[in-house]
Amino acid sequence: MTASATTPYDAPMMRVQNQQGQANVTAVFTLIGLVVAAVWVWKRTPPEIQDRVLDQALPLALLGLAGALLLWLGVRRIRRSRQTSRERARLIGLFRQATATQQRLDLAFALVELNGYRPEGLEPVAAPMAELLMHTLKTALGDKQHRVRGMAASHLGALRATEAIPLLLLALEDDHAYVRASAALALGRMRAAEAKQKLTAVMQDDWDQTVRSRAREALERLA
Repeated sequence: MTASATTPYDAPMMRVQNQQGQANVTAVFTLIGLVVAAVWVWKRTPPEIQDRVLDQALPLALLGLAGALLLWLGVRRIRRSRQTSRERARLIGLFRQATATQQRLDLAFALVELNGYRPEGLEPVAAPMAELLMHTLKTALGDKQHRVRGMAASHLGALRATEAIPLLLLALEDDHAYVRASAALALGRMRAAEAKQKLTAVMQDDWDQTVRSRAREALERLA
């Protein structure tokens, strides 16, 4: 079993991102055009009018610009939140309908990542996703499966699946550093107090610097 690099349900999200990128480019060129036009007009404005603008109109314009910028940022944040909510609902529906294990696993990974590694909003499918990820962590064995095991471990932490803590403690002994680091990250996200002793040993003794760093970060969350 391997995680797919590109899957069909990624396409709508990629289109949304491409559209956002095009809109940003258009906005930049529009802003540049406005600046050039403003400079051209300013150079042809009589000095007395320039003084009046600098003394009175400019401060008001700056305040208005700041207010408009804050409003734009707020609207943009709301739009992004709505887009994320719609895409999350779509992926949740696909996850519920999917029957193939690999497709369900890809959807589980995509949902957690789309949701910013937060459990809020994933409650309708959190339990079956956690069960699937735990099964993956136990069965995706061998060198070629280490990335899948690591992703399963880190995503379990994002779901705050505390029932997976014993399995994550075992994953701290995995042959691959990526899996051990992901397990430490997951235990830190869950603030698993029972992992403190094991994480301390990993922080002190693991040969991989990234694993030691993740164990230290996890212990800091437990403090």
